[in-house]
Amino acid sequence: EACEGRPLLNSVTGEEERLELVLPLVKKYNVPVVAISNDDTGISEDPDVRFAVAKLIVERAADFGIPAHDIVVDPLVMPIGAMATAGHQVFTLVRRLREELGVNTTCGASNVSFGLPNRHGINAAFLPMAIASGMTSAIMNPVRPQEMEAIRAANFLMNNDAHGAEWIRANKPVLAEGEAPAGARGAREGRRRRRSS
Repeated sequence: EACEGRPLLNSVTGEEERLELVLPLVKKYNVPVVAISNDDTGISEDPDVRFAVAKLIVERAADFGIPAHDIVVDPLVMPIGAMATAGHQVFTLVRRLREELGVNTTCGASNVSFGLPNRHGINAAFLPMAIASGMTSAIMNPVRPQEMEAIRAANFLMNNDAHGAEWIRANKPVLAEGEAPAGARGAREGRRRRRSS
């Protein structure tokens, strides 16, 4: 009631008690909700089980009149150092969640690199691959330049950045005070030449 806009409610799981507690609030306040793909059995390493939990949450939400696009499923990214197929699993799962359930998705992006050296390098590779699979958001540190550059490039390449405006803005050279942007002088001279003809 106190919040302006539509806050993202964190979170609901597939446990019956949580569904009965959280989904009526989601409906009452008309807010999107993070749906975590685990239930009272815990977090499954099987992506089909995680999909089934997400599907259950979406179906129960529909019973309350909550649209699928207001559900932001966290498919639970496992550490690649502990499970070699973790990256591939989450990409497949995200694609399936988007195509079959029509939900938005998120993840704790740095979970994939937990316990490994050069985590930012792994995260910077993971994020564009997740975006290409249909991931619509990520829980991450937005001031990490390596990851943010990778996200901007992926958004541009996936046509999520109209005409590359964000990519260009982020990569525009910083000008010294009084310095004209590259090409500005030539454009001014061209205009002068056209006027004098």
